[in-house]
Amino acid sequence: MKTIKSSLYMVVLMALAACSSTQSLQEYYVDNSENPNFLSLDVPTSILNLDDADLTESQREALHSLRKLNILAFKKNASNAAAYKTEKSNVNAILNNRKFTELMKMNTSFGKATVKYLGTEDAIDEVIIFGNSDDKGFALIRVLGKKMNPAHMIELLQAIQKSDYKGEGLKEIGELFKG
Repeated sequence: MKTIKSSLYMVVLMALAACSSTQSLQEYYVDNSENPNFLSLDVPTSILNLDDADLTESQREALHSLRKLNILAFKKNASNAAAYKTEKSNVNAILNNRKFTELMKMNTSFGKATVKYLGTEDAIDEVIIFGNSDDKGFALIRVLGKKMNPAHMIELLQAIQKSDYKGEGLKEIGELFKG
């Protein structure tokens, strides 16, 4: 009888240990993708239309290290102010996990933003941008890739600025935060 109790006790402990109390960022995206307070977009890097652009080798390497962008945005209004506060707190709890390395914090005309990443300094696998405004809401952007090099990413951003890309495919996110 003691052996059965001990075994049952161990199974319960292992099950509890396997269940993490902190939601992952991926789980948060999935759980809220159908929530009417959120706009959810998966944007392939092909939307940047840079295949025919005159890119340097390091810019081309940076482009090929990108896979896609996941965007989850919450537009705050009078009827969902309490939900906004809860969801903002949930995102902050997830991003406070020590597995995320903070790259920078910014104050912009929109509001506050934090940029964090997963991976090593030389090989970033995911960049997370969390921007929020207590007046308008927040946007959570995951830049997914494989072994992204920060120096090459800066060069790629410069190439995008010089390209013909005008934000096509991201109209919904701009509309969400207008007015």
